[in-house]
Amino acid sequence: MRSPRRRRAVAGLLLAPLLTGCFASGGGTTDDASGDGSRLRVALAFPPAENLSPYGADATLLSRLGVTEGLTKLDANGVAAPALAESWTRENDRNWLFTLREATFQDGTELTPAAVAAALTRATEAEPVTAALSGTALTAKADGDRRVRVTTEEPDPALPLRLSSPGFAILSAKAYRAERVNPVGTATGPFEITEVTGTTGATLDRFDAYWDGRAQASGIDARFIADGSARTNALRTGQVDLAEAVPVSQAATLDKGTRRETATTRTTSLLLNTESGAFKDPKLRAAAREAVDGSVLAQDVYEGHADAGVGLFGPAVTWAAGKRVEPAGRAEAADPDGTSVTIATYDNRPELPEVAQVLQQQLREAGFEVKLEVREYSRLESDALAGKFDAFVGARNSLLDTGDPVSILASDFTCDGSYNLALLCDKKVDRAVAAAEKEADTAKRQQAAMNAEAAILATDAAVPLVHQRIITGVGDSVRGVILDPYERTLVGTGTRR
Repeated sequence: MRSPRRRRAVAGLLLAPLLTGCFASGGGTTDDASGDGSRLRVALAFPPAENLSPYGADATLLSRLGVTEGLTKLDANGVAAPALAESWTRENDRNWLFTLREATFQDGTELTPAAVAAALTRATEAEPVTAALSGTALTAKADGDRRVRVTTEEPDPALPLRLSSPGFAILSAKAYRAERVNPVGTATGPFEITEVTGTTGATLDRFDAYWDGRAQASGIDARFIADGSARTNALRTGQVDLAEAVPVSQAATLDKGTRRETATTRTTSLLLNTESGAFKDPKLRAAAREAVDGSVLAQDVYEGHADAGVGLFGPAVTWAAGKRVEPAGRAEAADPDGTSVTIATYDNRPELPEVAQVLQQQLREAGFEVKLEVREYSRLESDALAGKFDAFVGARNSLLDTGDPVSILASDFTCDGSYNLALLCDKKVDRAVAAAEKEADTAKRQQAAMNAEAAILATDAAVPLVHQRIITGVGDSVRGVILDPYERTLVGTGTRR
């Protein structure tokens, strides 16, 4: 990083897992002598689902394209590291003081404590609440010329990790002038959005005043291609330079040097609607769990590019296996006796419809009648969150939102969770998650997270299926792609062709 005040006085805990994989081909500071460089052509799996709102699923799209940044980021080991904040200290249980680096927004205004405080405040007011803030309340105020004080309602030892979430992107005042937050030309990253063509593509230009050095690529031409075969073919035929989420069925069509496989913290699960319909009955949830065989999915659907599900946190989270707790008090399975259920999934990740088909067969053999509903994700999310299906097959990076294992349990499985696709509201689960949130010691927090995982799995609201490895297609001439196990970044200042 290029900063005249390169301090790393990071106090407090940096609560995050060590991963079996690490960031590859980093995108750090580059030599400005690189010239204008070529534009990068990138094929992405997910089009904007929420008008590029930084508070929902589109937040990750913005961070992967190098548009937005937060006060902190995750390093290769999942530890909170400086981003727009060059350092921070924990003053007491509830107060943190962040010192800002010198940086400029893409609209030419300066990064100031007032601007940062306003951005964080707007994030706390988002509806639905950004996943990284689930179960947590905070306020932010400017403190002098370079510092921002963040105060949490309850002690939050994971705050630096929480603020690394793409959902806490810092935008200029211009972004918040309308009811809908607009990241176009108002972010701080090395690339600036100049045009969005609906759900088909976006144009980005290099932001030459980027605080961490001028990007080597002069811009990005992003295409949103939901069909995995079409994404892969676009790379194979030279229409794009990068293709994310290459389907395992297409991997063999790419040269070995073009395929980059990365172990991730992404788990594919079967989430059962606990609020209404057939799976409101815990005995039928137990029957569904007993009918499912994740090892078949790992070998047949993912062709060995995944591991059978063992929990909400897979083998890429290296500490999880040694701390895992066996779920207790599960309901006894009932005979489905022809109970009809509808399973929904999305085709942006091509394996998921195949997973759903295998699950359909497995559940039918157990006595269920099963219908499938497959859509593009942006046309499915709201109905899934509203509980319009009996079950949902989704792939979720368990540490994407904060890097803190407890935070995703709060957002996905508690009564007030903002991304609770299982619509689970269980007092034992809420107590277990609340207990984990209070732990400040790293090892104790990890163990508490696994206790909460056991409480969640005991309800059979979630059935872990497989733990994924992702395949990224990288053109022969491309260098500096960021292969991120958290799937937050893809293109950086050093990415070029």
